Amino acid sequence: MGTTSEHCSFVLLADFDIDRGAQLTHQFPQPLGTDEGLLANLMLPDGAERQLEDWTIFFLNQTPFNTIAPVLALETPGIKMEDTEKANEGELLYVLNLVRTKHDKTFRRGAVVKAMAICTRHPFIQIFKPVLLMALDDYFTDPSQECLANLFDAVNAMDISMAPMLSRDEKLIMRVSERMDVFAEKFADLRRPTPLPHDGMNGARDTIMHSRNDSRSSFEKDKELERTRSRADSVKSHGSGVGSGVDASFALGGSAVLIGDESVLEAETQTLSTRGRKSIDANSVSSHGTRSRREEIMATPTPIADLRSISPKDTHFYSTTIAYKGHNIPIKMPLSTFPEEVGDYSLIQLIQTFANATISGPQHPHLHTSGSLTHPIILLFNALITEKRIIFLGYQRPAGQISSYVLSACALGSGCGSVMRGFIARAFPYANLTNRDEWERIPGFIAGVTNPIFESAGSWDLLCDVGTGRMVVHKDIHTSWPVTNTPPPLGGGLMRTGTMKAEGSIASEEDTGRVPGQPINQGGRNEGKADTIDNVFMEDIVSAISLHFPEPLVRARFVDYVQRFVRLAARYEEDYLGKTKIGYPSTAFIHLGDGTSQLGSGLVFTDETSAVRELAFNANRIDGWRRTKMYEYFAEDFQLLVQSKPIKNFDVYHQIVRMRSAKNMSDMEAEAITRMLAENVQTYDQVVEFLAYLPPHLSGLLPVTFGLFHHQEFIRDQTVELLTVLRSFPIGVQFLQGLNHFHRYSYVRQAHARESRVQREQQHFLFPPGPNPNIMSRTPSNQSESSLGLG
Repeated sequence: MGTTSEHCSFVLLADFDIDRGAQLTHQFPQPLGTDEGLLANLMLPDGAERQLEDWTIFFLNQTPFNTIAPVLALETPGIKMEDTEKANEGELLYVLNLVRTKHDKTFRRGAVVKAMAICTRHPFIQIFKPVLLMALDDYFTDPSQECLANLFDAVNAMDISMAPMLSRDEKLIMRVSERMDVFAEKFADLRRPTPLPHDGMNGARDTIMHSRNDSRSSFEKDKELERTRSRADSVKSHGSGVGSGVDASFALGGSAVLIGDESVLEAETQTLSTRGRKSIDANSVSSHGTRSRREEIMATPTPIADLRSISPKDTHFYSTTIAYKGHNIPIKMPLSTFPEEVGDYSLIQLIQTFANATISGPQHPHLHTSGSLTHPIILLFNALITEKRIIFLGYQRPAGQISSYVLSACALGSGCGSVMRGFIARAFPYANLTNRDEWERIPGFIAGVTNPIFESAGSWDLLCDVGTGRMVVHKDIHTSWPVTNTPPPLGGGLMRTGTMKAEGSIASEEDTGRVPGQPINQGGRNEGKADTIDNVFMEDIVSAISLHFPEPLVRARFVDYVQRFVRLAARYEEDYLGKTKIGYPSTAFIHLGDGTSQLGSGLVFTDETSAVRELAFNANRIDGWRRTKMYEYFAEDFQLLVQSKPIKNFDVYHQIVRMRSAKNMSDMEAEAITRMLAENVQTYDQVVEFLAYLPPHLSGLLPVTFGLFHHQEFIRDQTVELLTVLRSFPIGVQFLQGLNHFHRYSYVRQAHARESRVQREQQHFLFPPGPNPNIMSRTPSNQSESSLGLG
């Protein structure tokens, strides 16, 4: 990695003096130019002397009071002008702090307390824990600034220049995949002996992937990513990663796709790698004609054995080392982290702590969407997205534990960083009385504290007590957040025509207990109902945790929950305000009289009655969210997404939900969907975007493969064409291998038949047949003799 993107910006050292209190002893390589007393008190939290070891996290360049001004930056070796300019612009710095207490009777209080912190631009700060632990141990042995210099140099010497760059869609796929070889071809591409880009390109890549962790969205980062690398090379290398395997699955009767037995492919690799593409791939066509790209991507196949030899054991991480004083410390850097995900947080821990929390205080329509039966985690989510002031209190608890709850809450509200942003900018994982007036002025702060004085004197809206597992809504919340009636629907009601199966709509008219424009009782108690969609969702989550489902699955479920919320908010805006800027318009499939059709878009509901109920249920918290900065961020991000997404001009997610859950889909709509997907999912970027909408926990490719069994031959052919495109890329092969044997075999069988048919048609044009008029005729499968019981 070039010097234009350092892993470590500063190393700090603080210790506790019995006479002067917390003191900032060292700042390396230069003073930060901010309040040293503030830094020292953040590094030495209250009650640190009671803990032998504690990890805390805080941020710099987050607000005016913690913005740094390194006056010596221009004179410091290794820091270039562009880095200084970025720092002056306020690029967020993540600070990982370790505080340790060593008992020694020779000291006045019988112990010595010291803390060391590393400031970095990487949100995955947990990777630096081992080296920071060793450095602080060395400082206890030899308390000199040389220890800080050694740590600074060792961290900045860490090499991640070969770490794969992942786009937003690739990250979404990786984080929900349990396969240890997902995107293994990315590592093969980087290790392949191809000409390296110039140093400026390397610096730009590092900056985009590893350094740019400010308040910008992942959509903006994707646009920068496109400007700094050639997609053509990426597509070619991705396609070639399994080139021989694609042919092998046909040559072996589809065994590789059917069973996933890559050992069979490996044995045949050398023989098959010299062959050209078979006709099923070379002649696969969409409505717009042939795709020469398919021939290009298969030109230089990479043997699977070679791919395995250069891939790490788990491609979710990039393995590197930090060389510190003769020790090579192994580092596993996560590749699918978003800027709103800081540290090694745990949604499971957050849910287990507050799943059965006692909720006290008045009810507020922004928070209590299910009345008095609102689940505590849903109450917290509602407070997060409506920008309420939240405090996590942990009296006599380690500050690191409280920090973890704050970071987990940020991930909860943001959809694990993949849906919304703006939470980290107002988060204070550890806060104290030193700068209380400053951070309490931040709208919607999310703070972790250990001092119980904040409960009685703090200016908060929701208090979450980690020790007792209770949640308290402030008694003056209606004064701080006056209730406003939601606007009435345009034209007196919702007039949509989409009668569709919902991803998760409510089942009872009594779920809401109120109608749009009519808030819940401000001061009294709304009994609510226990079987609302939110409570059912949380019961499912708690049950999954009790059955030991892993953290990634829990995160994926909350990502789906937040995505549905913002799509519901778009429908709310469209129906209640006349238009929306945060989503696709809500329309049903329309067949036009001239033989054309218009695909549906927007959120999917069972019927308009359920749409009315669910909008009424969510109206108040949607209205609260629309008044926040997060809403403005999301509106910007959605416009960027529409402009930069590889698949354009239609709502892909809507079509997938229709295929996944529609009870009554007309043949015309099925034909329009399969044709549109086959025509628009062709390049690598389009394939990745398409697969990002099909996570394994939602059945993966299964909804798409239903088209293999449609009674219309055109729909079956288009489905085979789409799956064949997916099969051209390693990630598509992995998704195909996730199907059950029946669906995989059906695809291989129809692909064989389609190839044979194409070959016969080619021979027909080359050698015209005799006067047999039926040689080119084909019978729909539902009218064949076997289907009619005649064969």
